[in-house]
Amino acid sequence: MRLSIIKCHGSGNDFPLIDARELTLSDAAWAGVARALADRAGPVGGDGLLLFLNGDATHPIGFRMFNPDGSEAETCLNGVRCVARAGFAALGVEAAGVRLAGSLADAARDTPLASGVYTVRETAGPVTLDVARWPLDIGAERIIEAVVPPLGDRLFTALAIPNPHLVHFTDAVDEDELVRIGRLCEAAPDWLPNRANVSFVVVRPDSLFVRTFERGVGLTNSCGSAMAASTYAACLTGRWAYDRPVTVLNRGGLVRAAATADAMVTLSGNATFEWQGEVTVDSATDTAGDLVVTARFDDEVAAWAGVVTQAAAFR
Repeated sequence: MRLSIIKCHGSGNDFPLIDARELTLSDAAWAGVARALADRAGPVGGDGLLLFLNGDATHPIGFRMFNPDGSEAETCLNGVRCVARAGFAALGVEAAGVRLAGSLADAARDTPLASGVYTVRETAGPVTLDVARWPLDIGAERIIEAVVPPLGDRLFTALAIPNPHLVHFTDAVDEDELVRIGRLCEAAPDWLPNRANVSFVVVRPDSLFVRTFERGVGLTNSCGSAMAASTYAACLTGRWAYDRPVTVLNRGGLVRAAATADAMVTLSGNATFEWQGEVTVDSATDTAGDLVVTARFDDEVAAWAGVVTQAAAFR
């Protein structure tokens, strides 16, 4: 099958994006396309697959995201910005509601993070603290600054937006420990059958730094819902103030964020298009080949590289 794609990223979280409004593949087929296109050893590579779909009257942009292992995520806020951009162009608007798998978001073009950086503001939520929805079964209804016994003695705050997240605040990120805990969750133990994203977060006077082991992906440069979850968790635990904007730094760059007391989170970040082209996916082997790049957006790539350089100085 021959597919047209846009290679894009939000805060370094990179994806192939497909306008799937006229395509009728099954969920299993889309999972295979995700495995093929997100494969880092293949011609495209990415942290997953984004689909731009038809929405409805109130949320005209439809969104789905499949992880590199073919599983579907409830949301991907870095990806939402990229799909929103594609939707804005297709619909001739600069703001629209986005319908995700089981939740809603609002998106609008925003003041650029830097010159030449296409920036989208998105609002998602409400965050839920009910871990029974995941499920996370350790005998507690909520986990706020508490030990999750299978993971050791570190304190976590558990929340969903709607992706499930475990957030740990620390003075410095121990990446080996983050990977160890992330892999424990990724193994889908009986007490956490649907897995979870794990983030270590450093709170600074004017920013947060978030490092995430993402469900279905592994250690990633950026995870939008993790940045949103970490922002809300920082407010919930008194480390940051509700309604106070914060710069959230990650390995891929940064976003602007704010959380409200009624559990809504707003992120403002880039939706950068790198190139567009066509690729063939072999559904029998879940592999991709014969990539042809038809356009490149070098100015956008360069503009974002400047942001990354500036952000690195504050990590």
